[in-house]
Amino acid sequence: MAADLEAEVQAIDRSLMECSAEEIAVKWLQANDLQKEVYQHLAYYVPKIYCRGPNPAPQREDMLAQHILLGPMEWYLCGEDPAFGFPKLEQANKPSHLCGRVFKVGEPTYSCRDCAVDPTCVLCMECFLGSIHREHRYRMTTSGGGGFCDCGDTEAWKEGPYCQKHELNTSETAEEEDPLVHLPEDMVARAYNIFAITFKYAVDILTWEKENELPGLEMSEKSDTYYCMLFNDEVHTYEQVIYTLQKAVNCTQKEAIGFATTVDRDGRRSVRYGDFQYCDQAKSVIVRNTSRQTKPLKVQVMHSSLVAHQSFGLKLLTWLGSVIGYSDGLRRILCQVGLQEGPDGDNSSLVDNLMLYDSKLWKGARNVYHQLFMSSLLMDLKYKKLFAIRFARNYERLQSDFMKDDHDREFSIADLSIQIFTVPSLARMLITEENLMTTIIKTFMDHLRHRDIQGRFQFERYTALQAFKFRRVQSLILDLKYVLISKPTEWSDTLREKFLEGFDAFLELLKCMQGMDPITRQVGQHIEMEPEWEAAFTLQMKLTLVISMMQDWCALDEKVLIEAYKKCLTVLMQCHSGFTDGEQPIVLSMCGHSVETIRYCVSQEKVSIHLPVSRLLAGLHVLLSKTEVAYKFPELLPLSELSPPMLIEHPLRCLVLCAQVHAGMWRRNGFSLVNQIYYYHNVKCRREMFDKDIVMLQTGVSMMDPNHFLMIMLSRFELYQIFSTPDYGKRFSTENTNKDVVQQNNTLIEEMLYLIIMIVGERFSPGIGQVNATDEIKREIIHQLSIRPMAHSELVKALPEDENRETGMESVIEEVACFKKPGLTGRGLYELKPECAKNFNLYFYHFSRAEQSKAEEAQRKLRRQNREDTALPPPALPPFCPLFASLVNILQSDVMLCIMGTILQWAVEHNGYAWSESMLQRVLHLLGMALQEEKQHLENLSEENVVTFTFTQKISRPGEAPNNSPSILAMLETLQNAPHLEVHKDMIRWILKTFNAIKKLRESSSPSPVAETEGTIMEESSRDKDKAERKRKAEIARLRREKIMAQMSEMQRHFINENKELFQQTLEELDTSTSGVNENSIFEYSSPVISDAKLTALGPEQTRVSEQRQVVMCILCQEEQEVKVNSRAMVLAAFIQRSTVLSKNRNKITPDPEKYDPLFMHPDLSCGTHTGSCGHIMHAHCWQRYFDAVQAKEQRRQQRLRVHTSYDVENGEFLCPLCECLSNTVIPLLPPPRGLFNRLDFSGQPNLAQWVKTVSQQIKALYLLQDEDCASKSEEISGNSEKMDQLQLPEGFRPNFKPKNPYSESIKEMLTTFGTATYKVGLKVHPNEEDPRVPIMCWGSCAYTIQAIERILADEDKPLFGHLPCRQDDCLTSLTRFAAAHWTVSSLSAVQGHFSTLLASLVPNEKNGNLPCILDIDMFHLLVSLVLSFPAIHCQDFSGVSLGAGDLHLFHLVTMAHTIQILLTSSTEENGMDQENANTEEEVAVLTLYKFLCQCTGSALKEISSGWHLWRNLKAGIMPFLRCSALFFHYLNGVPAPSELQVNGTNQFEHLCSYLSLPNNLTCLFQENSEVMNTLIERWCSNKEVKRYLEGKRHAISYARESNKLIDLPDDYSCLINQASNFSCPKSGGDKSRAPTLCLVCGTMLCSQSYCCQTELEGEDVGACTAHTYTCGSGVGIFLRVRECQVLFLAGKTKGCFYPPPYLDDYGETDQGLRRGNPLHLCRERFKKIQKLWQQHSITEEIGHAQEANQTLVGIDWQHL
Repeated sequence: MAADLEAEVQAIDRSLMECSAEEIAVKWLQANDLQKEVYQHLAYYVPKIYCRGPNPAPQREDMLAQHILLGPMEWYLCGEDPAFGFPKLEQANKPSHLCGRVFKVGEPTYSCRDCAVDPTCVLCMECFLGSIHREHRYRMTTSGGGGFCDCGDTEAWKEGPYCQKHELNTSETAEEEDPLVHLPEDMVARAYNIFAITFKYAVDILTWEKENELPGLEMSEKSDTYYCMLFNDEVHTYEQVIYTLQKAVNCTQKEAIGFATTVDRDGRRSVRYGDFQYCDQAKSVIVRNTSRQTKPLKVQVMHSSLVAHQSFGLKLLTWLGSVIGYSDGLRRILCQVGLQEGPDGDNSSLVDNLMLYDSKLWKGARNVYHQLFMSSLLMDLKYKKLFAIRFARNYERLQSDFMKDDHDREFSIADLSIQIFTVPSLARMLITEENLMTTIIKTFMDHLRHRDIQGRFQFERYTALQAFKFRRVQSLILDLKYVLISKPTEWSDTLREKFLEGFDAFLELLKCMQGMDPITRQVGQHIEMEPEWEAAFTLQMKLTLVISMMQDWCALDEKVLIEAYKKCLTVLMQCHSGFTDGEQPIVLSMCGHSVETIRYCVSQEKVSIHLPVSRLLAGLHVLLSKTEVAYKFPELLPLSELSPPMLIEHPLRCLVLCAQVHAGMWRRNGFSLVNQIYYYHNVKCRREMFDKDIVMLQTGVSMMDPNHFLMIMLSRFELYQIFSTPDYGKRFSTENTNKDVVQQNNTLIEEMLYLIIMIVGERFSPGIGQVNATDEIKREIIHQLSIRPMAHSELVKALPEDENRETGMESVIEEVACFKKPGLTGRGLYELKPECAKNFNLYFYHFSRAEQSKAEEAQRKLRRQNREDTALPPPALPPFCPLFASLVNILQSDVMLCIMGTILQWAVEHNGYAWSESMLQRVLHLLGMALQEEKQHLENLSEENVVTFTFTQKISRPGEAPNNSPSILAMLETLQNAPHLEVHKDMIRWILKTFNAIKKLRESSSPSPVAETEGTIMEESSRDKDKAERKRKAEIARLRREKIMAQMSEMQRHFINENKELFQQTLEELDTSTSGVNENSIFEYSSPVISDAKLTALGPEQTRVSEQRQVVMCILCQEEQEVKVNSRAMVLAAFIQRSTVLSKNRNKITPDPEKYDPLFMHPDLSCGTHTGSCGHIMHAHCWQRYFDAVQAKEQRRQQRLRVHTSYDVENGEFLCPLCECLSNTVIPLLPPPRGLFNRLDFSGQPNLAQWVKTVSQQIKALYLLQDEDCASKSEEISGNSEKMDQLQLPEGFRPNFKPKNPYSESIKEMLTTFGTATYKVGLKVHPNEEDPRVPIMCWGSCAYTIQAIERILADEDKPLFGHLPCRQDDCLTSLTRFAAAHWTVSSLSAVQGHFSTLLASLVPNEKNGNLPCILDIDMFHLLVSLVLSFPAIHCQDFSGVSLGAGDLHLFHLVTMAHTIQILLTSSTEENGMDQENANTEEEVAVLTLYKFLCQCTGSALKEISSGWHLWRNLKAGIMPFLRCSALFFHYLNGVPAPSELQVNGTNQFEHLCSYLSLPNNLTCLFQENSEVMNTLIERWCSNKEVKRYLEGKRHAISYARESNKLIDLPDDYSCLINQASNFSCPKSGGDKSRAPTLCLVCGTMLCSQSYCCQTELEGEDVGACTAHTYTCGSGVGIFLRVRECQVLFLAGKTKGCFYPPPYLDDYGETDQGLRRGNPLHLCRERFKKIQKLWQQHSITEEIGHAQEANQTLVGIDWQHL
C-alpha cells in the first residue's frame, strides 16, 4: 500500500511541476471574477499538494505550494517575475525606524531602569548593544516569546529611543505621509484584490466549523480520506497523552512521544489517517481514556481536504506577513483590508472575526495570526490606533473567551493588551474615547460573582481549579495596571470625567472588598475548617499597585483629587451605615474628660482585616496635605463634616486584632488568621494595609481631642478598666491569679503603647511629616541594616516596589551604607555607616518581633564596643505637616500622662502589680519622644510664638489629692537606683539629662524664672558622685582579676616542671595517636636519612630507609593497631570512578567491556580509572559490619519508600562513617611491599643488555613450559623430559617455584576486594576476581591517579612534593602499595603473561605479534604495569640479581622509548631564535640521536639542524613523565623526596634526574646501551603505523600533553543567553529548546529536560544531559543551565545537584533563575573553583554532600535532565 502511495505521489508531483506560475497569473489578470478564479485554482490544487498521507512532508509541501499556489499570487501582485519585483519594492521602501523584532522563546531582552517608561519596554540584544542604555542601569531577562522590540518607539523611552542602526532611518520628512504614494497605482489595485481574496480565504477556512464541507471550495471529485486530529490543552500531562495514544492508535512509545511533542508545539497533530470509520474509532478510544478525572482531550475527525486547506490558510498568513515586509505601502493595504467592515456591519471585519474566534483556534494557528497582527497592525502607527479601538470595544467578549479558553494567556489574543495599553497615547485615548478603565473594572467585577448578603466578595474554597480561574481573572488587574502605568501630564476635561468615572467603578470594587472574610474569635474549641483567606489576599496583593497608582493619578490634578476625596468619603459613609446598627452607645470618662462611643469588643464580634476604602481615603487625605490642596481650597473640602471616631473605628479594630493575636487570644482560630496577620504586615501588602491604618489613626488624632482618642483606644484594647479605676491593677493581680489573663493584659498594654509610639513617631511619609520620598527609603534601609549587614537582593526584598519594580534604593544606599565585596563564597554585603546609627528607632513600625529583638541586640552590642552607654533613645524626628501638626499633643494629654504615671507607679512598687519590663521600656521611649519634641519646639522658637508644648512642667507636677501620687519625674529618679532595672538605667539617665537640658533652654528663652525644684541640682551632683564611685569599684575589681590569673598560670607551670616525666609520656602518646594530623599524614617518613646524602628513589643505589612502626586507629571501634603483614587488615574508605578528566579524545567509542583488553593505555587517556579517598581508617571487619548494616537498612527502607538515597548500595556505595564522604570500596593499608619481595643481591648487577637478554630467556622458558603443559595435558605421555633438557634454563631460574603469600588472610581478602572493585567500576562489568584483567585495572588506576594529581600540581604551579593534602597523600601511598602487592593474590601465570606482553611492546619477541606501535602506548602506564608485574617473574629467579636492578632497567628502557616517542611526534618549528653560544653536549647528542632516527625512518622525518630546539622540546615533553615517575617510585619505595623537589626552584629537571638515577643528559642512556638500543629503535621505527604517521596518514598525540580545562566562558552572561536562544533542538526540526544546557567540559549545547531529546541508555530513557555525561565524562558531567543560570553537576543516573554559577552581578550575588535580572559577569575565581572540583575528581563527592544536606535533591529525577 505504502509503495503504491509513493508512486502515485511522485506521478502527481510530475504533473504538478509542469504548471507555470506566470501563465496562471496572466489568466488571473484577464479574469472578470478574480475571486472565483482563485478559489477554483485553490480548490483543485490545494488537496493535491497538502495532506497526501498519514505523515506530513513539510519540505515537499512547501516546495509545491510555492510553485503552484503562491508563485502565481506573487506574479500577479508584482506584475512581473517576483524575483525582480520584490527587490524593486524593497529599494523604493523607506526603512522603518521601528525595530519590531518579535522575540523567540528564551531570547535575552533588556529594559533600561533609568529610561524605560515602564518595565514592559524592552530592547532586543542587537538594539541594546547599539544604544545608550548599555551604560545605564539595565535589567536583563529572557523572553517568554511573543513580545517585540520597542526600539524606535518614542513613547517607550524617556531618552535614547533609537539605537545606532534605527537612528539612521529617522531623518526623513513628516511622519504622517501616506506610504501608498511610493507604489505604482496599478499595483495598489492588484494588491487590494489579491490581499482581500487571500486574507478572506484564510480567515474563512480557519474559522470554518463544519467538518465535511468547505466554504466555496467544493472539489469535483471528492476523496474519502479523513484525519483523526488531536488538539492540545493545558489540562492533560505529556504522560497521559503518550499513554492514551499508545492505546488508541497502536503506536510505539517513541511515535507517541513524537505526536505529543508536536501537539504541544503546534497545538494539533493528526494521529490517524484513513476512512471515517477508522479515524472515528481512534477518537472514541482517546475520549474514553481521558475523560475520567478531567474533561477529555479534544479530538476531531476532519476531512483531509479541509485539513489541507487549513494548512494552506496558515501558509498564506505567513506569506502575507513576509510580503508586507517588502514595503510599508503593502503593509498599509493589508491593514485596510483587515479592518474593513464586512457586510454584516459592526464587528464583521476580518480582524474582528479572527479575534473573536481566537479561543477556538489551535495553538499553531494563533501563533501565526498573532505574528501577522504584530508585523502589520502594530507596526503601522495609524492602524495601530484603529486596531486598539477595535480591541477595546471587543475587550469584554475577548476576556470572557479567555476565561473559558484552555490555553495559557501567552497564546491568547487577550495577551496583546500589553502591546496596546502600555502605549501612553493609546491608553489615554482609550480611557477618554472608549471609557476603557470602567470597561476593565466592570469586566473584572462580572467575573467575581459570589457575594454575601452585604454585597461583599465571597470566595469558594481555594482549590487548584479555583486558583486557576482566579489567575485568569487577575490578568484583568494587570491590564488595568498597564493603562495606569504612565501618568498624564496634562488633563483635559474629558480625561477628568472619564478617570473619575473609572474611579467610581474602582470604588465599587473596593466597596465589595471592604469587610470581606470577616472573622470571629473561637472560644472553647479549635476551629474545625480553616476558613478561606488566600483568594482575598491574592486579590489585595494584585490590587496594591493599582491602588497606589490611582492615588498617584489623583495627586496630579487638584480638581480630580478633591472630587475623588469626596467620592471616597461618600462610599466609606455607605459602608459604615451598614455596620453601626444595634451597637449601644456608652460614655467613657477619665482624668476629667469624657467621650461617647459605642460598645464593641474585638474579641467577641466580627472583625475584618480588609478595609480598602478606609485605606484609600487615608491615602487621599495625606495627598491633600502633600499637594497643599487642604490649605488652598479648604472651602471645597468636606473636612468639617468628617467624624473622626468613625474614621478611626475600623483601622483601630484591625490593629487591636493584631495585638490580640500577638497576645495569644486567637490561638484557636488556626493558621489562616496567623497568615493573614503576616501578610498584613508583609512588605508586599503593608503599603496599602498596615501603613494606611496607621495614617488613618494619625488623621483621626489630628482632628479630635487626644484624650478622647486615647479613651476610645483603651476601650477597644479592652484595657479601659485597668487604667480608669485607681488601684485596679493591685486588686487585679491579687484576686485574679490566672497567669494567662495577666500575661494577655500585659501584652495588650505593650502593644497599645507601641501603637501610640507609631502614631506619634511615624512621620516619614511625604504629606504627614515634612520629608521627601528619599528620606522614607533611607530610613527603611537604615533600619534593615541595623539588624545585620545585608546583601543587595535581601535589601531589595525588604523594601516595597513601585509599579516599575523599583524600590528607589540605589539612589540613596551610598549615603547610608558601605559595600563589602564577597570572597570565594558568599555574597557582597552592605554595612550601615556608623554615623547613621543615631537615626535608629527601636520601635520602627516595619520591624517584625524577631527583627526588633535582633536589631536591639545588635545596636546595644555596637554601643558597648564603642564604650558608650547602652541607652537607645528615640531619634530626633522631622516636624509634622500643618494638617497633622496637632498630633503631638497626644503626648502631653492628661490621659497619656495618667497611663504613663500608672505604669511607672507599678514599676516603683514592683511587687504589688503585674507589669513587664517591655511595658516600662515603651513608657521610657514615649517620655523620651515627648522631651525630644519639646526640645525641638524650643529650638525653633520665634519671638511671638508661645510654646504650647509644656511636657516638662506636666511631668514635674505631683498628682492631685486624694491619693497624691508622686510626679513622673520623681518616680524616674526613684527607678534610677532600683536594682531590678539595671538594663534601663542608661535610658532613665538619658531622660533626666535631656530634662535638665530643656530646663536650661527654657530659662534662657523665657525672662520669667520658673520655680525650680532643688531636687534636680542635688540629684545631678549625687549622680556624678555615683558615677565616680562606680568607676572606682570597677577598677579595683579588674586589678584583682588580673592578679588571680597570674597566680594560676604560675602554679600550672610549676606543676608541669615537677612532673616532667609524666608529661613527657603523655606528649609522646599524643604524638603517635595524632600523627594523622601531622603534615606528612599517617605514613611517616621521618626516617633517619642523612640529609646531605643524595636521595635516590630506585635501582641498586636506592637510598635505604629504616622501617617505621606505623600505628593507626580505627574510626569505628577506636582501637589502635600496628600495620603489619600478618595482622588484621586496616582499610581506608575509597571511591573509584571512571574518568575522562585527562582525556584528549572524548569521542572514542568504548569497546564491548566483556572482550576489551585494557593492557595498553593509549596516550590520549580517553578513559581512565581514578581512585580517591577521604583518608579515614577502619578495621576491615569493622567496615564489613558497618557495610552490612547499611545494606540491611537500605533493603528495609526500599520496601517502605521508593526514593533514592545519595548513595547506591547496590553498586557497593556507602558514606564514610566519619565524614560522610561518598565511597564505594576500601583500600587495604600495607607496609612497604617491595621489601618483602626483595631478596639478597649477591651477584654483580648486569647492565641493560645482559638484563634484557636474561629476562627474554626467562620469558621464553615460561612460554615453552606453558606450551609443554598444554601438550602434556593433551598427550599424557612422559616424553617431555627430553624437551625440558633442550630448554636452556637461565642460570638460577626455577620456573616451578611457587612463592608463598606473605599476607594474612584478612589482608588477602581486602586485596581481592579492592582489586575486584577497581575492575568492576573501571570496565563497567560484573565483578569476577578470577578475570586476568583485574591486576591490569589495578595498575592502571594507580598510574591514572598519579597522572591526575601531577597535572593538578603542575596547573597550580605547586612543587611536586610536600604540598598534597594528607588525604591525597595517604591515598597515593595506599594505592601504590596496594597495586604493588596485588599480584600476590592473582594468578601467577597471568601476571607473568602480562609482563611478557608488556615487555614485548618494547623488546619484541617471536611470540607476541600485533602489539600497538610505540606511538600508541602511554609510557607512564606502561612503566607502572611493568614495574608492578616484574616481581611475578623475579620471584622465580635465584641468580641473585636484585629486584631494584630490574626496576632501574625497566625505567631506563621506558624512558628511552618515551624519548623516541617525543622526538618522533615533536613538531618543531625552526625559527631563527637559535641560541648564540656553541652547542652544549646535550644538544649535540640529541642531534646525533635525531639523525639516527632519520636513517631508521627512511628520512621521512623533517630535517632539523638546531639541537637547542630539540633538547628544549625533549625536556618539556618528558617532564610530566619524570614527575609522575618520581611520585610513583617515592610512594613505592618510600624514599623521602629531596628538599629541592619540595619547593619551586630552578633546575627541577636535574633534581628529578638525580632522584630517579638518570643521567642529566638523557641521550647518554642511548650511548651507553647502543648495542641493544640501535636494534630496538630500528624495530620501533619500522612499524607500519609509525610509517603511516610520518607520511601524514594518521594522527598521534604530541608531548607534553596540554592540561584539560573547562571551556572558556564569555565575560557577559547575555552572550550565553543569546547563544542559547539561537540554539534549536537537534531532534524536533528547528524547534526552540526549552532548557538549553551547556556542557562546561566540551562546550556542546544540549536540549535538556525534554521528551524530544531523550535517548535510551542501558535500558532506561534518559535526558540529553545524562546521555551526554556517558559519552563526554564517563558518567560525570558539569553543565550550565543557561535559562536558569545555575550549574548542574550530574554523576550517573540518580545523582545530581545544583551548584552556584560563576556569574555574579555588581553586588557580588548569583542570580539563579535570572529573577532579578541584574547584569551578570563572570567571576574567574569561582569558575576556577568549579574547574578544580572537576580536576580533582570531586564532583561526585560534592553531589553526595549536597544530597545529604538537602533531602529534596534526592527526589529529583536527575536522569531526565
